[in-house]
Amino acid sequence: MRYVCDAPGGKTWFRIETEAEAALESEGMRHAVEKFFRKEQEKAVQSFQPASKVYFEQEIGLKAHVQREMPLFLTLRDDEGNPLVTAMLAPGGRDDKSFRPIIVGIANADPYVDHADAIRALGQHYGLSLERSRCYPYRRD
Repeated sequence: MRYVCDAPGGKTWFRIETEAEAALESEGMRHAVEKFFRKEQEKAVQSFQPASKVYFEQEIGLKAHVQREMPLFLTLRDDEGNPLVTAMLAPGGRDDKSFRPIIVGIANADPYVDHADAIRALGQHYGLSLERSRCYPYRRD
């Protein structure tokens, strides 16, 4: 995982960069982020065009391409490293109106109840408005 930014209350946002990290996030948060991570990673890999025709050079630049093209998968952690919130933002954290950010809590619960300030900090870091109505994909009862 790679550090992204701090949030109020001793919390920290990190970027999930590998399938193993996504698997741990899914397990700790009791949701399916790993499935979405794998799907988006595969889409990014499929869109890669090697710069060289030489077989052993064909993966040069692949990792950077995947990092650039796939959505950002992020995790909010407390000061002990426990996962609290998972977010998926547009590639590069851009403000892309055609991409719907997703932000969920443990077991897909509404994270805005307990972590709105941390979500706001993430939005400020990327220059985005991460409103509940746009980012939380489940009905509130």
